[in-house]
Formats: sequence, C-alpha cells, structure tokens
Amino acid sequence: MAFERIPLEQFSDNFLGAVELSSVALGGKIISLSDEFFAEASHLIQVEAAPSLKGQFGPKGALYSGWETRRHNPTYDWCIIKLGTAGTVTGFDIDTTHFSGNEGPQASVEGLLSSGGADPQVDDPEWKEILPVVDLGPSARHLFKIPESASVNYVKLKMYPDGGIARFRVYGSVAPIFPQNLADTFDLAHVFAGGRVERVSDQHFGVGANLILPGRGKDMGDGWETKRSRQKGHNDWVIIKLGVPGLLDVAEIDTAHFMGNFPESVELHALHSPEAILSEKDLSSEEWTLILPRTKTGPHRQHFFQLEHAGQTWTHVRVTIYPDGGLKRVRLMGRRAGGTPALAADLEGAGAAETTSSTAAPPQAGKPRRTVPIVPLTPEAFAPFGQVVQAYADDNAAPRGTRITPANQGTASKFHKLSLLSASYPADSKASAGLSVYRCAPLPGGREWRVGVLERHAFTNQAFVPMGGAAAGEAGGGDALADPGSAYLVVVAGTGADGKPDLQTLRAFKASAAQGIVYNTAVWHQPMAVFDKPMDFTCVETQIGDGSKADCEILELEDLEDIFVVVN
Repeated sequence: MAFERIPLEQFSDNFLGAVELSSVALGGKIISLSDEFFAEASHLIQVEAAPSLKGQFGPKGALYSGWETRRHNPTYDWCIIKLGTAGTVTGFDIDTTHFSGNEGPQASVEGLLSSGGADPQVDDPEWKEILPVVDLGPSARHLFKIPESASVNYVKLKMYPDGGIARFRVYGSVAPIFPQNLADTFDLAHVFAGGRVERVSDQHFGVGANLILPGRGKDMGDGWETKRSRQKGHNDWVIIKLGVPGLLDVAEIDTAHFMGNFPESVELHALHSPEAILSEKDLSSEEWTLILPRTKTGPHRQHFFQLEHAGQTWTHVRVTIYPDGGLKRVRLMGRRAGGTPALAADLEGAGAAETTSSTAAPPQAGKPRRTVPIVPLTPEAFAPFGQVVQAYADDNAAPRGTRITPANQGTASKFHKLSLLSASYPADSKASAGLSVYRCAPLPGGREWRVGVLERHAFTNQAFVPMGGAAAGEAGGGDALADPGSAYLVVVAGTGADGKPDLQTLRAFKASAAQGIVYNTAVWHQPMAVFDKPMDFTCVETQIGDGSKADCEILELEDLEDIFVVVN
C-alpha cells in the first residue's frame, strides 16, 4: 500500500484541517492489547505531548509516558483503539519521543468498520492494512500520509517486535452525523457533524481544533488560547468550516476555565465558499458578512448570542477575539441548507399560535413572520438592554469589575451594586420609588409564542427579581410557597429612529429563577411571562402611579410585522 513519509516541518501543509480521530478528547479509547508491562497503552491517545520522565523509576524500571512492552517478543505487540467517531484516515503520527534504545523499531496499522455492538477481536478477518510496515527511530515524531482510507471506527497498531511508542495520532475526516429532519437544529461546527478548524492566527497555549470538541473539557489545556499581544489594535482569529452548508441562528461562546485570560470581546463573520479549503485570498475576502457584532465576553461561562442574517447559507465562520485570550468551545447552532422549518414558513393558517399577552391580536393570515430564538440569559448578551442580577458560585466567574466581599460574619458573599436604580421624571411629577409584586401565570403549552405587546418606561429603569413559585392556596393572607417556578421569558428590543421598537434588534432570553433583570430606561420589553409554573416577582421601579403614559408606554404589534419567539 502506498504511503508518504512527511517531514515534521511540513505537518501543517499535509494535515491542515484533518481531525485527530483517535484522541481521548474525541472519545477515543484503548480496547485491548497484547502487553503493557512497562507503560500503559492509554498514554498513546492522550492530548498533551509526552513529557520527559528521565530519572524517575517505578517497581518495574524507568518510567515513560507512552506504551512500552516486555522484551524479546518473537512476532509483534498490538493495541486496538476505538476511534472517537467513524471516519476516513489520511495519515498518522507515530511518536517515539523519549524512547531511545527501547523504541519500537517498526510499526504498521490496520483498520476496521464495525457496525455491531461488540468490539472486534485481534484476529477478526475484517481487519485491513492501511499502513504497511514502516521503520521508526529513537525519540522522534514519524509522520505518514496515506491515500484516504475507507471509513473505519477501529484501528490496530502493530509494533515490531516490541518496545515503546509515546503517542499515536490517527488523522482523517469524520463521517458526519446529521439529524434526519432538515428542519432540526444542531451544532454545524461540531467535530461529529464534520466541522473542522481550518486556520488559526495563533495557538501558543492551546490549539484551535479544541474549539469544536465534545463536552466542556477539564481545564484550560483543552481549549484555544493565544499568547498575550502587546500591540494596539491586535486581534486573534480562527476559521471554522461547517460540517455542511447551513443557516445559523445562535452561537455559543464558552470561556469555561478561562477566568483571568478570557477575551475582552468576540466578533463573528460568515462566508459561503465552494472551496474545500480556503485560500489566502479567501481569508481577506470582502465577502465575509458580520453575523455577530463585537460583543464583550465574561469569565468561565457559556455565552449565547442570536446571530444576524439568519436566512442566509454559510460554509465558514471566522471567530475573532479582541485582543487575545482563550476560548473553550464554539457552538454554531442552525439547520442544514435546503430545509424550511415550519416556524419559518409563511404565516398562512398560523392563527392557532399562542400569544404571550391576552391583549394581543391574533396573527393575520398571509402576513410574514419572523422567528427569534430563545437563548439562555447571560450578562454579556443582555448588556445592550439592561443588567442581570445574580450571584456566582465561583467569584472568578463574576463580570470583571464586580466588587465581592464577605458578609454576614462570613456566612455569605455580597456582590455589590450589580445595577443602579435610576429615574429622570420631572421634579414636579411626584414620582416615587417603591416595591411591587407581580404574580405571573405560566405561558400556554407549546413551543412558540407570539409577541403581541411591547412596553417601555421613558423615565425609569425597572427591575424584576424572582421570588419563587406563586403561593399555594388562596384562602387567606400568608400562605406557603408552592414549588418555585423554573424559568421565565425575557423579550427586549431597542428603539428605532421613529421612536418605536426596532424589531431587527428583538432578542429573547430564558432566565432562571436565580436571575433577576433590570431593564434600562426606555428599553422596549414584553410583559413578564414565565414557563412551566406560576412565579412571583418583586418589581423595583419609580412611578407616578396614576396610570399615565409617563409611567408606561404600551404598543400593540397587531399593525406591525408578526413576530414569534421560538423555544429551542
């Protein structure tokens, strides 16, 4: 079988965009082996490079980070590895770093695709050689490129006759997994969907390919982190090729474990290109479209952002961070191109959709409708409209600049002034600040709700703080609380030049019962609405209290474009 030995300095030229199918970070695992007397085979698929353990000894001899077998094998040793996901193989890195005088002199690789539940045996007749016997050497990375193999989900590494190998990396392309229904939403950037990281500006501390791995990882080492920049106006970027051309609705930017080194802000552009791998010309193309304006990020949490140009089809997304820092994961939620979700169809016959307000008029047949995804509430995404009031289990995850002090003789932590009260009523208005309680019934069942009414308060900001579930029983005064409500819906919009809501800025958030919100002065918002169970809210606001427009301006949307909010 043909193969090509690749010099280490040409790694990027030959494996650009390839996925490490065998990595433990992708779910790769050791299934069976012939021997691991001196060092365990699990080291083969670890993410980090093999460290030197020179001078360290255990009961069986010198310690190594790698797979090392006994001496004097008359044939070969072998190790069967289940790949993290099925895919086609294009090359290998057989690394003997720190093994010198005890390295495996030669190796070969076989592959197999198993669709059954049982793992293959070493003598399974379905094994096919995909890399013939090749020579290795002491303490070096050995790169081999092969013609693209058939799809496999197991590989068998054979070492002749015995010895040690530090790391074994299998490179190739994922056999993508998509939802059957074209209308279903999924992460188009995920490695299992065929997404791949094509280019990165810098990956000094953590590689860009980590951004599309499963899960949220275990520490900063399995994210993408750039070196510190020292020049004004600097930014770093990574380009992700989607697993399939698609329409994007929501981005998740995760800074898990990045507490003092998360980016100041993030920005997303998208491109539609027929190229398998973008050229240098494509990188600077003016055809990149802004889908997420530059937005601040916070430490150690998942951020969720609604994306612009949701109706266009994209193949690539460029994630730009300012000025530098680290991200753990990037998720790009959307649908495959060619699918027309029911919620994006014309409004004909949609009168059965539930409304969030009893005063809202039913939708008018034949009018277009827009869908707005509901994303989890985070301080950064909500910042254009107001503030989020909440505590943080880890003080380092609080927004930068938050003052946190011990309180109550050390039994509590105080998060100071997460929002300030403000009011700008005329001096003779007799407006005063106070506390009110709103008791909110749950939304009707379903997964979509019409936004029929928006309101704003021209002279004051307004806070809503969940108090838990509505009281059980209504027989008299103070009765016991029922189970607390789980979540509530927050819908907001900016103000256009005409003084009415700018519906292009309409955003929807799902807030937990542990989060309060403060609407900025004059921000348009939907009346409070809760999911699942009744919920009480304390409202902090300044009012005249005479029911005048100065306190609350209400706008019914029956004469405007019908807007729907969709629960993801």
